[in-house]
Amino acid sequence: MKIYTKTGDQGETGLFGGGRVPKDHLRVAAYGEVDELNAAIGTAAAAEPAGFERALLESIQRDLFTIGAELATPDAAQLGKALARSGAAIGASEVGALEDVIDTHDAKLPPLKNFILPGGTPKAAAFHLARTVCRRAERAVVGLARQQKINPVIVQYLNRLSDLLFVLARAANAAAGLSDVPW
Repeated sequence: MKIYTKTGDQGETGLFGGGRVPKDHLRVAAYGEVDELNAAIGTAAAAEPAGFERALLESIQRDLFTIGAELATPDAAQLGKALARSGAAIGASEVGALEDVIDTHDAKLPPLKNFILPGGTPKAAAFHLARTVCRRAERAVVGLARQQKINPVIVQYLNRLSDLLFVLARAANAAAGLSDVPW
């Protein structure tokens, strides 16, 4: 089987469960932004020290694949079948898990009194970049949610994930002995 199908050569793409839409459709933009976020998190995970929160980041990447599948499947019946087969779903427990990690790391960091400049170690800089990609993905999903019904927990998850990525950037710098640089 070849990697290319040529089915998108006219500017359309297929959705899970059937149907075709233009590649610039809000739904495609939303799951495309989530896909880019997943790659950005993979980049952050690969930066040294590669072991820093590795299991957490892989879990988040799996959640993002689930979110992408939800966004790419407009038919609720088809989505239910796909999620049942995979056993994956995004719900309040996934959002709560992100909050728990935020609270754990944040408790070890000095309180913020100013905005900080994104940067520091390559790992922290990658987390900051992933955070901005996450915010863009969140905006795309909110735009889609204004037009079509989606799982509302997806917006909550992305909102919390951007907070987590910010805290992880700070934690990565602190682990390397670097202080936040105030704005």
